Amino acid sequence: MNKLLILVVEDDASVKNLITTTLKAHDYRFLAAGNGETAILDASSHNPDIVLLDLGLPDMDGVEVIRRIRSWSNMPIIVISARSEDTDKIDALDAGADDYLTKPFSVEELLARLRVTQRRLLMMKNDAPVEASVFVNGALRIDYAAGCAYLHDEELHLTPIEYKLLCLLSRNVGKVLTHTFITQNIWGSSWENDVASLRVFMATLRKKIEKGSDSPQYIQTHIGVGYRMIKVE
Repeated sequence: MNKLLILVVEDDASVKNLITTTLKAHDYRFLAAGNGETAILDASSHNPDIVLLDLGLPDMDGVEVIRRIRSWSNMPIIVISARSEDTDKIDALDAGADDYLTKPFSVEELLARLRVTQRRLLMMKNDAPVEASVFVNGALRIDYAAGCAYLHDEELHLTPIEYKLLCLLSRNVGKVLTHTFITQNIWGSSWENDVASLRVFMATLRKKIEKGSDSPQYIQTHIGVGYRMIKVE
């Protein structure tokens, strides 16, 4: 039995039925809310493990729901919305969403996103007692205390910016980080030239940790949105 409790926030009855039926078939526990106020109340009173959130709610925009929940909780929020423009995705992710699934979606994709989030939750719980010591992802290892990174046990020669980028991505494995979020954390601002610089530094970082076509992909690009570090098995 899957013990995770998932809050489904969706006002469209057919979509809500599809999601809840899928969750029930795969042994997830769930709650369902049809508007933003109920969703916020359920999130605060039931403390679900994951929130599946539609943006087009009848009483408030889903982005506001994200902001309200983020004011007191870091529970994972996966947006499921018909809004497919990059600006909508960026607004939701900048507000604090962890992932973004565009309607129409397949049941398999929804379940895959849930599994990724579930693994990240497990990693966070396992790593909590020893946070800031050593991060390992496939052949990549980061010793936060020593300020060093290694690939196949060989030290990587990273610039200070590259190392900061790598640490930021590693501390958010599986989560899409927007250009704005990254540049504000690295440079303290988010001007157009900061985003251009980010692309350059990300390209040089990738060359150092993803050597050759047979190397695993650690960093995934979300065009127009940002970057995500992938957990390598």
